[in-house]
Amino acid sequence: MQITRQADYALRAMLYLAQLEPTQRAATSQIAEEQHIPPSFLAKIISQLSIAGLIHTSRGARGGVSLARQPEEISVLEVVEAIDGPISLNECTDNPSSCPFGEECPLRPLWCDTQSELVKKLKKTSFAEFVAQPESTLEPA
Repeated sequence: MQITRQADYALRAMLYLAQLEPTQRAATSQIAEEQHIPPSFLAKIISQLSIAGLIHTSRGARGGVSLARQPEEISVLEVVEAIDGPISLNECTDNPSSCPFGEECPLRPLWCDTQSELVKKLKKTSFAEFVAQPESTLEPA
């Protein structure tokens, strides 16, 4: 399983915003440049994150983008699902009838358990955890 490039960019943008002071906003052009995200791609991502209620956007001279909640209140899972939808490692985890073996498939429990663990880990990981790390680890490679 691999998250989409769009979800990766969304996570980078959210991480960037999480590092700002609570009252500070960032211009999308600044986020795009510093996080190496194509500006046109970032515009779509910002729209999706805004619709999901994860960020606030405002236009004008004092406009910009900011987190809608504190970094510790936003999980990595929320961002990934806002962009890619619900995590599904295999079609059978959500729809056993998609497999010719159905619920009797010997692999299905592995996929279901693995998906459950991944979702739990992403859900309990907030952006505050990354902001607490030394800033040098947050710089793009």
